[in-house]
Amino acid sequence: MKKLVERLTKLPLRSRTIVKTCAYGFVAGLVAVAFQLAMNGCYQAGIVHLSQCSHTVFLWSSLGLILGTSLISGWLVNSFCSDAAGSGIPQLKAAFWKNFGYVPFRLLWVKFIAATLQIGGGSSLGREGPSVQLAGTAASLLAGVAGEPKQKRRLAAATGAAAGLAAAFNTPLAGVTFVLEELIGDLNSRLLGSVLLGAMLGALVAHGIIGPQPSFSLAAIGEPTWQSYLLVPVVAAVGTLVGVAFQKSALALRARQKKWTAVPAWLRPAIGGLICWALGVFVFLKTGRLGVFGLGYGDLSEALAGKLVWQTAMLLLGAKFLATVACYGTGGCGGIFSPTLFFGAMTGLGIAGIVQPVYPLSPEGTAMLAIVSMSATLGAVVRAPVTSILLVFEMTHQFSLVPPLMLAALISQAISRSMARHNFYDALLEQDGHVVERFAPPRDLREWQNQPVSLLANAKPVVVTSLELNPIQSLLQSHPYAQFPVVIDGRICGVLTRQESIRAIREKCPPILVEATICAPDLPLRAVETKLIESKTGFILLQDPTEGTLVGILTLHDTLRARQAAADE
Repeated sequence: MKKLVERLTKLPLRSRTIVKTCAYGFVAGLVAVAFQLAMNGCYQAGIVHLSQCSHTVFLWSSLGLILGTSLISGWLVNSFCSDAAGSGIPQLKAAFWKNFGYVPFRLLWVKFIAATLQIGGGSSLGREGPSVQLAGTAASLLAGVAGEPKQKRRLAAATGAAAGLAAAFNTPLAGVTFVLEELIGDLNSRLLGSVLLGAMLGALVAHGIIGPQPSFSLAAIGEPTWQSYLLVPVVAAVGTLVGVAFQKSALALRARQKKWTAVPAWLRPAIGGLICWALGVFVFLKTGRLGVFGLGYGDLSEALAGKLVWQTAMLLLGAKFLATVACYGTGGCGGIFSPTLFFGAMTGLGIAGIVQPVYPLSPEGTAMLAIVSMSATLGAVVRAPVTSILLVFEMTHQFSLVPPLMLAALISQAISRSMARHNFYDALLEQDGHVVERFAPPRDLREWQNQPVSLLANAKPVVVTSLELNPIQSLLQSHPYAQFPVVIDGRICGVLTRQESIRAIREKCPPILVEATICAPDLPLRAVETKLIESKTGFILLQDPTEGTLVGILTLHDTLRARQAAADE
């Protein structure tokens, strides 16, 4: 490996970048495919195999399986890497913008094992989000092996993320647009070429190992009748409402479970798993369907093929909705791509079935409405309209679906943006106290240094408002930061470090505060850089000169990130 790196450094810069990008995309695709195979193998050997046994054996064995895998997953995440919880896309986004794309190695193995066990064990969660995080992490780590410093891993993380989603769905164009829309937030990003190359390689790896359709079966449909198109706005609107309802419900439960101090964090995913098991078993005994468990792609394929009656679709929708909210909201290790596609398909099929007696639809029209609703529901949750269109189009290869998909995207964005301020991923970051700013400083260094310090500062810092031990312990569990400003009764008292908080909680004594470095928010950056470096805490508190209140904090990491952004432009 050392000799390979040495040879790589001798190549011209452009050639070296292309070779590295190819390596990132290839390795990221391999990791995503390995995760998919491991998870599918676990699910087939577990839930699917048990469903073929007697009902008694299935009931008790599936209960043990889903509880056991949820407990192991919860223990791994809370013991070794809390950033491995959930889908992983918000965490990768935060790493891209706040840590220059650097991700630690422990996240890779914790996420791989925990998500494989929990999703493969039957919890109602998706694998696409974990695939993106795992692939982006693998590429970031490979960049480190290739000699890239921690502050230059963004290209690798973005390339790997695109390869991961492309491998998960075998949809390279959707992989590109998702990374540009959601992770980077700029469709004209300078990383476009690398993202394109990474997505292509990820799709090729998946195609070579798994086959042309690594996700669910989605056969081409015939030309729908014009009557079907009249229902597109209705279906898109209802699908959007389902997506918004899921987002609000999952976020509300996730925020509430953080206050369950009597229940250890590692035990909470098992509560979601238990709810999922109860709902899944009920649906299985009623209909013989396993769609509530795991990804649900088997029943989703049946629905799109017209082999599922609308009453069963509505039952699956309700049960899957509640199961996914429970699994994700209690801290499960898995994503929301698959469940939202499932919600959308069942919503479209249910509406088509309800109107069928008074508004007859052809099988092609019913399938079209289910597909349109899938796109609308996904678009409402992730707020990536181009991705939601291309994802479905690449899986069907039918140009006749493009107009209704575009209409559904417009309706989905209009309704979801009016009902929720952020998309699902940004709302998760905000809930965890992360503020991801895409800062693009002026090109002139002097002009940049003369700007007020408030421009770079975090205007919504997480603060300690009480020195009692119980609130401090809750704050440590909710936020990953190393230190917190202390503001009591509107007055800045100092800074509390995580290490001192842990000591105080362990010894049951009042914590000792560190003296804070304070400055006015209108000072230029040049004037505070030295203070920032000499600060005992590594950050500066910005204080309103008239009222004496805290208006923000500036960390050394904020200035480094801004300088790196200037250098990259």
